Amino acid sequence: MKVIAAYLLAVLGGNTCPSADDLKNILGSVGAEADDDKIELLLSEVKGKDITELIAAGREKLASVPGGGGGAVAVAKEEKKEEEKEESDDDMGFSLFD
Repeated sequence: MKVIAAYLLAVLGGNTCPSADDLKNILGSVGAEADDDKIELLLSEVKGKDITELIAAGREKLASVPGGGGGAVAVAKEEKKEEEKEESDDDMGFSLFD
């Protein structure tokens, strides 16, 4: 992931075709180790391709992936509501200032 981020930073910085040394310099500037195999793999996969087209193609692929996992949020909201109800019943029918 960090190699991809370094590549995108180089492209955003105006370098339309970053080299392995460019990516190593970016990663080194933040103290991250550069894995030569991952850098070469990335550069071979994106060679001759436009980054905006790659991002658009990736978005299309992600759109077809089901986005489950929303159930945990609903359960957490229900538990929070139950806790709020319990707290409001703690006065036991009388007030401290009566």
